[in-house]
Amino acid sequence: MPQILLPDIPKLTITSVIDILAVAYLIYQFILIVRGRRAAHILSGIWVLAIVYLIAVWAKLELLRSVLAGLAPYTAIALIVMFQSEIRRLLARIGRSRWLGLGGQLERREVVEEILLALEQMAEEKTGALIVVERDIGLRTFIESGVALDAAVSRDLICAIFHQGGPLHDGAVIIQGDRLSAAACFLPLTMNPVMQRQLGTRHRAAIGVTEETDSLALVVSEETGRISIASRGDLEPDVPLERVREHLTRHTSARRRKAEPEPEPRWKQAEP
Repeated sequence: MPQILLPDIPKLTITSVIDILAVAYLIYQFILIVRGRRAAHILSGIWVLAIVYLIAVWAKLELLRSVLAGLAPYTAIALIVMFQSEIRRLLARIGRSRWLGLGGQLERREVVEEILLALEQMAEEKTGALIVVERDIGLRTFIESGVALDAAVSRDLICAIFHQGGPLHDGAVIIQGDRLSAAACFLPLTMNPVMQRQLGTRHRAAIGVTEETDSLALVVSEETGRISIASRGDLEPDVPLERVREHLTRHTSARRRKAEPEPEPRWKQAEP
């Protein structure tokens, strides 16, 4: 009886699993980037040409097969030229990933620095502003009350939003992670009678949102240009930038994990 020889089936090893997962991750990230862009149509065109080539081989259409085969060596160079912006975005997306926590730390530092630069400029110009930074309790309800942006956090954008007379000047800006999610958001006002008599709307809204959530609210007074910090329902007025930096760094570092106990505010009453 003749012996049947079965083809060798490659064994699934840890190395091959890691190899497959790495390729799948890169493909997934690339799909996320090109989805909804013109590059998606280019990919569709490439797939159509590949199918046409297979049909030409099957149907023995030698002229069409020769033309497509002649174009194949230049495909790699053409793809690099056509997808150069998508490749840059893919590398940037991978660079922003939190590899061993390094990406997350750099991301938080950038966000904190941009917020501080915006606060410094608005304080000098006495531009009224209210910035809310999310922590563990979601702020989706308040985000839906404003204008959705989903933009990178930057000093220029924040200052442009709160520019006097702008359409988004009134209301609050809400920051989630490294994204500026929405502007002109409505926040609940504190019901504390002492605060109601002494504070303006921005400061009462800052206290109100921190009474209901674990967010951090930063306020720039339009009259004095002073910066105030609201946290856990308390307000600390006339805060220097270094103090704001400490609060922001602690707040963003504790996001999505067990929060470290924060020191009690040095002053629990708000300025008139």
